[in-house]
Amino acid sequence: MSQPAPATPPSIQQLEQDILAAKRRLTDALRALPPQPIRAYTLAHVPSGSAVHLSELFGASRDLLIVHNMGRQCPYCTLWADGFVSLYKHIATRCSFVLTTPDEPDVAGAFASSRGWSFPVVSHAGTDFAKDLGYKGEGGTYGSFRPGISALRIQDDGSIIRTATRPFGPGDDFCSLWPMFELLQGGMGEWAPK
Repeated sequence: MSQPAPATPPSIQQLEQDILAAKRRLTDALRALPPQPIRAYTLAHVPSGSAVHLSELFGASRDLLIVHNMGRQCPYCTLWADGFVSLYKHIATRCSFVLTTPDEPDVAGAFASSRGWSFPVVSHAGTDFAKDLGYKGEGGTYGSFRPGISALRIQDDGSIIRTATRPFGPGDDFCSLWPMFELLQGGMGEWAPK
């Protein structure tokens, strides 16, 4: 006969409450930042390569979550994107959602298809989109890109603002795998996404 799981000690319960409170303060601080105007960009649908204006990615929604992906060469970016597959249908009931990639449309399309990504993907290859939004450093190499997410809003006059942005990285709140691995003896250990 198995024993019931022990109750969570009060000290751990307090830490969990402190973390939730800190996350609420972070959210409040992000929302308090002044919105950043975003200029009009022309990106490319994946896999067709047909032009799409940033404003068109909002569809019928005023809000858009746009993922800054580093492309097919990044196994960590693939991990995040794979996790969004199951969340996409839920996200789409609140706002539009698009993943951007530096890969050329045909390459990105083949990769997205191989991963079963059901959400829209656009290429920003050849544009300053990632650089202007802070997700590409100097140089043109794959390693100069950084992953993250931006929340955009389209205004009544058609202008676009960024209301918040956050980088992605191991341990963040955007990949459900991190807190699960933290429960294991040794945490992530030597594990890395494939």
